[in-house]
Amino acid sequence: MTELHAVVTGASSGIGAATVRRLVAEGWDVTAVARRADRLADLAKEVGCATFTADITSDQDVAALAAELKLRGPVHALVNNAGGAVGVDTIALSALDEWTQQYAVNVVGTVRVTQALLPALEASGRGDVVIVTSTAGHEPYENGAGYVAAKSAEVAMARTLRLELTGTGVRVIEIAPGMVHTEEFSLNRFGGDQAKADAVYQGIEPLHADDIADAIAWTLTRPHHVNIDQMVVRPREQGGATKLVRR
Repeated sequence: MTELHAVVTGASSGIGAATVRRLVAEGWDVTAVARRADRLADLAKEVGCATFTADITSDQDVAALAAELKLRGPVHALVNNAGGAVGVDTIALSALDEWTQQYAVNVVGTVRVTQALLPALEASGRGDVVIVTSTAGHEPYENGAGYVAAKSAEVAMARTLRLELTGTGVRVIEIAPGMVHTEEFSLNRFGGDQAKADAVYQGIEPLHADDIADAIAWTLTRPHHVNIDQMVVRPREQGGATKLVRR
């Protein structure tokens, strides 16, 4: 069987890096994509993946990525993982540039990369598009409306894309994580305040990046006639967006 090739965005840390490690361990050829070349170089040294430095909010970067991938052969899976949250203010007080930034990365960035790689995914004969959204895209909560709005749009995009690609042989898979403790997500959201970021996870055993990588790998490795439309993954003590039991 021909080795399967996956492209993973947001691969310099967190869920993206964990997904690269997991897919390489399962025998995939993986191209890790992110903005930070030094992080990608370390990951490549660790697991033997290919890398490409790109910002998914840049038309030029993504066009260059697509051109490079044409030289590397078929693409069988795209894991749209790049994204993130910025700010914890209410709608009344939130900065509009934070909304724009979150929409540009989570939504438009995902569309940009998907558009660029769809021809290769269709040509592979067994393409997959994985979109890592969030439970924030399914349930709103206070003090996070910019992220909730962006992830809600990404959820809608995933559902629409699945309808549009039905019959093409390309699967569309949505993975919606709840609370996941990674080294940067909450730190970025709180503007670098480590104490506030750490407090998010106190008193609860959250998910970790490897848990989501496990879910992604499982959906990608189902028989290709099986489409896992949507998988919601939460820690046990997170009953919903507004239900969290801490010890």
